[in-house]
Amino acid sequence: MIHSQVVWCTFARYQPRLMRISAYMRTLYLVRHAKSSWDFPGLRDFDRPLNERGQHDAPRMGKLLARDGVKPDLMISSPAKRAISTAICFAEALGIEEKSIKREMDIYEAWPQELQRIISQLPDDARIVLLFGHNNTLTEVANIFTDDLIENVPTCGVVRIESDAETWNKFYEGNSRVTACFFPKDVL
Repeated sequence: MIHSQVVWCTFARYQPRLMRISAYMRTLYLVRHAKSSWDFPGLRDFDRPLNERGQHDAPRMGKLLARDGVKPDLMISSPAKRAISTAICFAEALGIEEKSIKREMDIYEAWPQELQRIISQLPDDARIVLLFGHNNTLTEVANIFTDDLIENVPTCGVVRIESDAETWNKFYEGNSRVTACFFPKDVL
């Protein structure tokens, strides 16, 4: 039998919510890449780097999660330069080696259904996962797991989704909820 308890969690702009926590707790952090540069018009979209604000925000948001005690079992990222650069900043803040970041090409330009497929195939021994990707997909996926509308996950925004799913392939809106949103303009 799985024992669960009720705890207070925060959600977008720190509104208290109740969430059940069980022995099978899984946590997914959806992280939108930090602000990217448009200074090089001939550069492919895939190769766009972070701009000055992105280079400033990404390490600070990573440190925010580190201060919150986040210890991911897996970090997975789109290989697009702006997404992997954001993931590297978070890894440094969390004390994780860059080489342990998994690059997943399917995250780049993924539709929400594709991202949900990627999530369902995450390894079950990874209970806390940071997934770095792109909008509009991240906002659409985040909204599947909440009754409150998230209009936009801004650049370098983080959405925490907690679940009592036993495995990632059982992670769905019926057992998983957005419990917090950390957006740079609100928390930095």
